[in-house]
Amino acid sequence: MFFEGSEKKVELVMSHDAVSLRSLGINFWSNIVAQCDAEILSSISNDHCDAYLLSESSLFVWDHHFLMLTCGTTTLVNSLQAFLDHLENHFEGQLELIESVIFQRKNEYQSHLQITSFEQDIARLQKRLKGVAFQLGNLDSHHNYIYHLDKPYTPNQSDKTFELLMYHIEGKTADYLRQEGQDASTIRSMLSLETLLPGFTIDEYVFEPFGYSMNAILGDKYATMHITPQEKSSYVSFETNLDIKQHSVNIFNQLIHLLQPSCFDIISFNDEAEIHTEHTLMNQVEQDLSCGYTMRFKEYMKQQKISAATQITL
Repeated sequence: MFFEGSEKKVELVMSHDAVSLRSLGINFWSNIVAQCDAEILSSISNDHCDAYLLSESSLFVWDHHFLMLTCGTTTLVNSLQAFLDHLENHFEGQLELIESVIFQRKNEYQSHLQITSFEQDIARLQKRLKGVAFQLGNLDSHHNYIYHLDKPYTPNQSDKTFELLMYHIEGKTADYLRQEGQDASTIRSMLSLETLLPGFTIDEYVFEPFGYSMNAILGDKYATMHITPQEKSSYVSFETNLDIKQHSVNIFNQLIHLLQPSCFDIISFNDEAEIHTEHTLMNQVEQDLSCGYTMRFKEYMKQQKISAATQITL
């Protein structure tokens, strides 16, 4: 029952002179989501943001930027292309009001099952956007691909993003997540989400036979979590634009403690997550991007007990 939990991600920022993206409405965004073979399952909204749970991950829409994550074998680049097509065909001059585009792909368990590769995705994007691409991390281990619009941009000082990607989870919580007949309230309680995200409105979905997705919003802040618990290919992602260093609880520490991953990655933009872990830091990369962000990638692995050497008599 293999499922590729690793996400593809796009974040696009428009000028404040551009059309309000929220005003485009749910039917528009449903069509954009459908372009990559996903669908909207549910939604929550506040004065700042519309958050959509998808059959494969999440979509967040603010007035002047949107963030979309998709997993499985989705072709997220199709959705981005459809969005650009709509701007070009229905809103004259709006393409020039795009200030930032960042497209990411994480390392995948079985990349050969994907419909497109990162190289194919950016080849399509380069036909209409001027961008640059990087690989952070080692190709034979955990890594992250990023493509971004090569255009000067100055993010707001509070514009920070933190991603925690956990692999091969273990323990009591992991065992429950692999059971059939789960319910959202139990998962929410076991993950202490209401403690980790006080005051947030939470939207969640439990898949059959297992699998869990969650969106949460508070003001202009968001958090999203996606769990693919299959024992041989388990993957959990958590992402937020909260300033987690100023948060009352160390969210990443708590999730690592609860889910006991054998390895995990932390990706951050314009800040660095502080964690306390017994995992060993295997790799770290810091990259200044011409689009105004500093991206950091860190890979951690649980220390393995090494058996004493046994002499072999020849």
